[in-house]
Amino acid sequence: MATASVAFKSREDHRKQLELEEARKAGLAPAELDEDGKEINPHIPQYMSSAPWYLNAERPSLKHQRKWKSDPNYTKAWYDRGAKIYQADKYRKGACENCGAMTHDTKSCMERPRKLGAKWSNKHIAPDEKIETFELDYDGKRDRWNGYDSATYARVIERYEARDEARRKYLKEQQLKKLEEKNNNENDEVEVSDEEDEDDEDDLKVDEAKVDESKQMDFAKVEKRVRTTGGGSTGTVRNLRIREDTAKYLLNLDVNSAHYDPKTRSMREDPLPDSDPNEKFYGGDNRYRASGQALEFKQLNIHAWEAFEKGQDVHMQAAPSQAELLFKNYQVIKEKLKFRVKDTIMEKYGNAASEEELPRELLLGQSEREVEYDRAGRIIKGQETALPRSKYEEDVYINNHTTVWGSWWKDHQWGYKCCKQMIRNSYCTGAAGIEAAEAAADLMKANIARKEATEEMPAPVEEKKLATWGTDVPEDLVLDQKLLTEALKKEDEKKKEERDERKRKYNVRWNDEVTAEDMEAYRMKKVHHDDPMKDFL
Repeated sequence: MATASVAFKSREDHRKQLELEEARKAGLAPAELDEDGKEINPHIPQYMSSAPWYLNAERPSLKHQRKWKSDPNYTKAWYDRGAKIYQADKYRKGACENCGAMTHDTKSCMERPRKLGAKWSNKHIAPDEKIETFELDYDGKRDRWNGYDSATYARVIERYEARDEARRKYLKEQQLKKLEEKNNNENDEVEVSDEEDEDDEDDLKVDEAKVDESKQMDFAKVEKRVRTTGGGSTGTVRNLRIREDTAKYLLNLDVNSAHYDPKTRSMREDPLPDSDPNEKFYGGDNRYRASGQALEFKQLNIHAWEAFEKGQDVHMQAAPSQAELLFKNYQVIKEKLKFRVKDTIMEKYGNAASEEELPRELLLGQSEREVEYDRAGRIIKGQETALPRSKYEEDVYINNHTTVWGSWWKDHQWGYKCCKQMIRNSYCTGAAGIEAAEAAADLMKANIARKEATEEMPAPVEEKKLATWGTDVPEDLVLDQKLLTEALKKEDEKKKEERDERKRKYNVRWNDEVTAEDMEAYRMKKVHHDDPMKDFL
């Protein structure tokens, strides 16, 4: 829609208007002013800058883009906090029984409960508060800064300035005191080195180097123009990367080195895996993923997934505090269970680490005792060395056995070597049992061999040779006339069904067995096209 004030323009006027607009966009001509004298951005398109016809705009303006229907009842005023309007001399009916104010009841009173209220004492009547009501819009009711006085922040600034001033004053006093002590002790023997003096002075002085660094922090500022008539007001955007650092994609220029993703600015692998780890400052993003709080966060995610699969109503993104608390409880219970299992094992088997150390003689089997043997190995002088025994029972033979269980192995089974039995806790039969077992095994082998030799071969089944399709009729074939007659009838019925499809039944049963009579009936009813008498059949 065009504005109502726009009149007809000639071609020359229209060309001049376009040239003026281009000059304004290029910044060569001053920007157009609206009714209030404010500049209009020349880059605003025409459909936004032109007002509707029903507003009857005489001059270019952007009022139609602003909120021009303002609420007359809306106000930016706020409550006058702490204001009092009237203070009575005696108690009034309907006032607060505690303080005596008429603007609230006893239940809403904010004063300390008196031992004897104003209703009965009729003294110290509190003044009435100033009650105001404002009609706020949707945003005004939810504005957290509504009613905030920015002048109150001056108190915070004053407090910090006073603290800095006191600190500077204290440091100056300490420096003066240090200089006085130094002048008084010039004639005395001072063995303190110059380095210690410098350290003390550095502790008292303000760290000027840090102040200089803070002043130089603006080296990475980038100037941008936003929201001005020509394209925006000058703003400052801070770039946090230090320009002296080498970019990680320039650490190794080899094409086959670690891959750098420019979209996410990530390089997971180490670009210099062969260099000294003490000298390189960057070792890939994977190093940070498997260390510090990243590993703890990964374990927390895994625990949340596993708990959700097992039926726990927990979600890492929906309720992170609940998931973290559940993970901490799980770790505490796990540690308690671990110590409980450890204590149970120690109670049952003992703790060899906490026991007293065994003597060297028992550990190495050496002693200073003298033992003398003869040629046969018998002891002549001294006592025979006792063999060390474990806490488990050894060489205990049961059920007349002379060896222990597990001294015999055969066919993937354990047994006793004395009788070669594979059944545990069985009674030992000695050499007689071994002979009986061998005889039984030989007898079993002989029976199996005799059975295999005398096993009857299955009688061969005679195959029933039928006259199949396309085969020649054998000479010794004998046909049953009765069956042949039935087969001819079936063949006639089949021919009739082929001629008339409507007579074919819904459920057709197929018989794959073809007898010699069926084959003979097929040959007899078959039409031979080379037969000159085929038309008379």
